[in-house]
Amino acid sequence: MTSASGESVLPEQNALLSVSLRGRKVPNYIAVEGPIGVGKTTLARRIADTFEHELLLEEAELNPFLERFYQDRHQTALATQLFFLFQRAQKITELKQRDMFEQARVADFVLEKDPLFARVNLDPDEYALYNKVFEKMRVDAPAPDLVIYLQASPDRLLERIERRGIDAERLIDRHYLEQLNEVYSEFFLYYDAAPLLIVNANEIDLAQGDRDYEQLIDYMLNIKKGRHYFNPTIFS
Repeated sequence: MTSASGESVLPEQNALLSVSLRGRKVPNYIAVEGPIGVGKTTLARRIADTFEHELLLEEAELNPFLERFYQDRHQTALATQLFFLFQRAQKITELKQRDMFEQARVADFVLEKDPLFARVNLDPDEYALYNKVFEKMRVDAPAPDLVIYLQASPDRLLERIERRGIDAERLIDRHYLEQLNEVYSEFFLYYDAAPLLIVNANEIDLAQGDRDYEQLIDYMLNIKKGRHYFNPTIFS
């Protein structure tokens, strides 16, 4: 059930959680963000399963230029970036065409992330062209009710990328992940479009670890507005 305030009213118990849900509400539209390998899609899937939210994924594997991009970042960077821009904008447009409050949703991206990757991947002339396209097709994306930003060190990201075993991603190097971490940190330093939960995901297992996941959910359900930080080491 969804309330007029953009929150889903929870039953008192949930078979997938051991935390108390009495009198608590889950945000109606949640976006999970972070660099490659940090676990944003995994977390989005778990939240969707737990609270029966509709899942909205960016589906990077559908980008036909992506494998070539990882092989030679400069040769196909513009084509790769424009494909992602069109793909993400289309998903947001389709979301807006439906009633936003018809069903609760969780996404593994925000549209504003697209220029972050463009800054890292494109040379100055390409970036200028990209910006012209971005401004022309700018979509008035609905603001999430909560954004969860996952952080992890480049070394941890490399470990997770290696573990998930996608051949094209094995070509990603540490320097590229450092660049992504830098632009993400800068972006979320000033982000105020929605309540923000910044999560230190360096030492936690949100894929299989029930304790880490439940602590995060318990913390998340207390957020109403503003900026918040979840560092699970202080709960250990």
